[in-house]
Amino acid sequence: MPAKILVVDDDAAIRRLLLNTLTRAGYAVVEAGDARAALRQAGAEHPAAILLDLGLPDRDGLSIIPLLQKEGDAVILVVSARDAVEEKVAALDLGADDFVTKPFDTDELLARLRVALRHRERADPPAKVVERGDLRIDLDRQVVTRGGEDVHLTRKERDVLALLTQHIGRVLTHQKLLAACWGGDEEPRIEYLRIVIRNLRQKLEAPGPVGSVIANELGVGYRLRSDP
Repeated sequence: MPAKILVVDDDAAIRRLLLNTLTRAGYAVVEAGDARAALRQAGAEHPAAILLDLGLPDRDGLSIIPLLQKEGDAVILVVSARDAVEEKVAALDLGADDFVTKPFDTDELLARLRVALRHRERADPPAKVVERGDLRIDLDRQVVTRGGEDVHLTRKERDVLALLTQHIGRVLTHQKLLAACWGGDEEPRIEYLRIVIRNLRQKLEAPGPVGSVIANELGVGYRLRSDP
């Protein structure tokens, strides 16, 4: 059975675009034009994923993210014209799996959806070994190699990389990374995280474009790329 996707958007043209795109990609699609219909469809259809616009006519999309989560375990991808950093952080902190800004590239949207579905549908714990070219991250053994050579990481670098690897392909906000890797006692500042990410990139990424392994979501957080 094809995975079922709930598209929530008050713009009929956007719904048609997503319907055609998702159908061609092999998904089954149901639609909702407002928050009330979205909650009803989520409870009745039990979709595998929800593409959620924030500018709904009856309620703000952010406010229904926790309500949608109560209806099931669907992946939630926010697809919105709102591009403020605060909106993205709020959506992710409320439990959204990803945030795609309109206008969007349909291929990128499908790729983000596939990553989120893979992450949510795993019956077993996340993979403990990740390989990217000559880079190998083995979480079980706590060993990172590049080109067969051991890469020395500090404790904080190892903590941040482990968290990103456990959530591969997903954006982790600055706040989540700081809370998990520094805790509440040290009153961490964002500069600490930036230094760790910079050092990880220098150690893990081959010469070339910055972000080939660790992608930056400007002002929001970081993700370990899921693509090779």
